Amino acid sequence: MGGMLAELGKKLAERWLSLLVLPGALYLAVAATARALGHSHPFDLHRLTGQITEWANAPAAGSAGGQVVLLASVLGGAAAVGLVAQGLGSLAEQLHLAADWRTWPAGARSLARQATARRQTRWGAAAEAWRHHRDEAARARARGPRVDPATRHAARATMTRISLERPERPTWSGDRIHAVAVRLERDYHLDLAALWPHLWLVMPDTVRTEITAARQALTRATTLTAWALLYLPLAAWWWPAITITAVLAVTSWRRTCCAADTYATLLEAAARLHARDLADHLGLDPTGPFTHESGGALTRHLTPSPPPLPPDDTPVIGA
Repeated sequence: MGGMLAELGKKLAERWLSLLVLPGALYLAVAATARALGHSHPFDLHRLTGQITEWANAPAAGSAGGQVVLLASVLGGAAAVGLVAQGLGSLAEQLHLAADWRTWPAGARSLARQATARRQTRWGAAAEAWRHHRDEAARARARGPRVDPATRHAARATMTRISLERPERPTWSGDRIHAVAVRLERDYHLDLAALWPHLWLVMPDTVRTEITAARQALTRATTLTAWALLYLPLAAWWWPAITITAVLAVTSWRRTCCAADTYATLLEAAARLHARDLADHLGLDPTGPFTHESGGALTRHLTPSPPPLPPDDTPVIGA
């Protein structure tokens, strides 16, 4: 028992160090650099080393007690900045995935609605072009000669760069995950929201480990957006912080898209591979291929029944 607790404490310490302290310490170092150099000498290493030497020669840093307090302050400050980044990262994840954008405040909801409408218009035009090339290739095959598929593939790539399915969210990452639910409903009449908690309990550990790792990668990617926001105020003292902010923002966007794609792919693959296993556990035992009827039966079995309506003579509060 003691060994297990020690190992758990070691892992928690490692996560605390890697997720909070180290990124926070780097942020504090950049902030100190911004304070020391300013706009007029953004890359003056001699000025920076001189300022660090001056700080190091301060009376408070010369004693053992002062050094302990300084170290504790740096660690505490780094952890605090890391916690702020984690909190902003959760907000950034909600914005990236936009699963509940219809419940956002009025201003943000209006912007999200406009972005979704623009994406739907672009996707509709791209989908129409892809269908045109696909139908043209089908007619050509019926006549005999096979047309070059490059144009058709390019049209499909243009469509999928906007969204794999018709956009319903203002962001690519949000639509990429939403596409899983759309496809499972269309192909098997499966409700992913009702299916997933039960499916998670019957999947092998290896599958759950892969999905958990993909989900954590998505969280780390969106947290980079939070760090970009934290570095932005430093530009008021040191203009290169704008470059750091831009690099972090672009990196976060690209990593979020890649992580969302990986996570959505694993979600869909797990549902398609293990939905039958869940049906077997529940005694539904579909025979033959897993079909619309099988998926519909499984969804109905997993969907909770609605609450009973009150009797007609029950008074309604507030009426």
